[in-house]
Amino acid sequence: MAKKTRISNEVRTLRFMADEMTQAELAKRIGVTRQTVIAIEQGRYSPSLEVAFQMAEVFGVPLEKVFQYAGRSKRDND
Repeated sequence: MAKKTRISNEVRTLRFMADEMTQAELAKRIGVTRQTVIAIEQGRYSPSLEVAFQMAEVFGVPLEKVFQYAGRSKRDND
């Protein structure tokens, strides 16, 4: 089983707020496959910085509105 990333995202929500943009439409606009968009939405894949910024640009929001980093928990330091 693939390990989930510590980066959460609002891609699905932002797509629906953008006139219900499909995964395929988003993928085409940022130059990736639909499968990549699915993996990003599900938290199975963290995009490159370039792709992350492109997504934010497509939605017209700051990067922090698209992606959030959970950081390290106290348990990780033990």
